[in-house]
Amino acid sequence: MRLRPPDPVYLNLLERCPPAIAQLALAARRVILEETHAGGNPQPGEFIYEVYTIADHFSFTGRPGDSFLFTTTHAAWVNLGFSFGAFLPDPNGLLRGAGKRIRHIRIAQPSDLSAPGVRDLIRAAIARAERPEGKAIRPRTVVHTKQSAAKPSRAQIDIA
Repeated sequence: MRLRPPDPVYLNLLERCPPAIAQLALAARRVILEETHAGGNPQPGEFIYEVYTIADHFSFTGRPGDSFLFTTTHAAWVNLGFSFGAFLPDPNGLLRGAGKRIRHIRIAQPSDLSAPGVRDLIRAAIARAERPEGKAIRPRTVVHTKQSAAKPSRAQIDIA
């Protein structure tokens, strides 16, 4: 199975990042999709958000609240996030964070994605992910940019 290419709008958003960071984000996405495919799972949908970072969340159900993995871009690294990382086995001590659920791994160079335990954590997150009941959903990418999320000003609202 061929991996789904990144959404063109996502690629456009990543152009605002330093090239090395954009490449790390795409490499992390590729690893997530490779591990999803290798496990015989359906392809996950993606929810991309432009906020203070460029975030890419992965979900099997088509609901953003069911995302199980995500990436976020930062000035000098990419975080590989685990929505339920606090509940995953982490014998290599890779996960960072102190919240009730979410943990992440800081990816500062391509070799960080090959570190022992990274793919094991990704597979564990995939195994824990919510699945749709019945037939698998068709994967889609939903992009929320600052522009699409902006509420119209009073001057833009047509009051009849």
